[in-house]
Amino acid sequence: MAAVDVSEELKELDQTLSSIEAVVDLDALRRELASLNERAAAPDLWDDQERAQKVTSRLSYVQGELNRIESLRRRLDDVVVLFELAESEDDADTVVEAQAELSVIRKALGELEVRTLLSGEYDQREALVTIRAEAGGVDAADFAEMLMRMYLRWAERHNYPAEVLDTSYAEEAGLKSVTFQVRVPYAYGTLSVEQGTHRLVRISPFDNQGRRQTSFAGVEVLPVTEQTDHIDIPENDLRIDVFRSSGPGGQSVNTTDSAVRITHLPTGIVVSCQNEKSQIQNRAAALRVLQSRLLLLRKQEEKAEMDALKGDTGGSWGNQMRSYVLHPYQMVKDLRTEQETGNTAAVLDGEIDEFIEAGVRWRKQMQKAG
Repeated sequence: MAAVDVSEELKELDQTLSSIEAVVDLDALRRELASLNERAAAPDLWDDQERAQKVTSRLSYVQGELNRIESLRRRLDDVVVLFELAESEDDADTVVEAQAELSVIRKALGELEVRTLLSGEYDQREALVTIRAEAGGVDAADFAEMLMRMYLRWAERHNYPAEVLDTSYAEEAGLKSVTFQVRVPYAYGTLSVEQGTHRLVRISPFDNQGRRQTSFAGVEVLPVTEQTDHIDIPENDLRIDVFRSSGPGGQSVNTTDSAVRITHLPTGIVVSCQNEKSQIQNRAAALRVLQSRLLLLRKQEEKAEMDALKGDTGGSWGNQMRSYVLHPYQMVKDLRTEQETGNTAAVLDGEIDEFIEAGVRWRKQMQKAG
């Protein structure tokens, strides 16, 4: 890479980081961090566990964001010095080292820049993700479980807390459905581009004739509701059933009727939660999921009204959004963004950041075009 090219790229990266720092407002972030540290140090913090968890979760997030941006600024300043040193001493090894560091910084800045594109009404919220097996029988149920693992591994890679709220096991293998919550700010804005139908093509491990099978799983992503959302649910609109939690094959994993199923009678929406230890905890978790579904329903109705006024007849971008082909070749391809990779094993192990980033950028372009 020529010296002039490096100089231009370093200027562009510096401008990008400066714009990110302005959007994030580092001074405001530092003030919030100081306030959160004070609240976390209060002796009565854990008198209210829910409030304490929110404070500590937000503290961890703000500290991480601040460290991430400040670290990138230091690394960018250091790599400028490294290139100057390499040029002054005509040192090929230092040039290689500086270029490798520049590549890492470029990737990290790209990821950070995507965060600044998350400006939707609910993008800052935590996320509720539900995966359902669709067409494809036992292969679809197995695929649903593969997708659950993919997203949980993605969360684990980023140190994002994730909690499985409900699992419905299929009879032979895999899952009929699963719901989990990713407890980090901007989880909804980030993961909402994953919503839609995912398609798997492979030689079925459940077919004794070794035939190729195509199966489908649906991913739904909802923002977690907050007190400001005003989703009022009258008690007489609910039917609440309790049952015994169970695992694969119906084997009991709980000796009490602690699992909760809530049916919202006006809409027919049914949610359940069985992964908490007590009936009270499961009921609270199920109500959170129900509120998120009702919030989405309200937004969809509002959008439908607006689309009717605009004469909008376009379909949802979310359907048939990604294909995972394991046979006759290896390829994961997003059908909206054209993002693709041949490393299917890495994707299914949670390396999906490039797909998410491409999805966020694509969505922003669609919004501008609309």
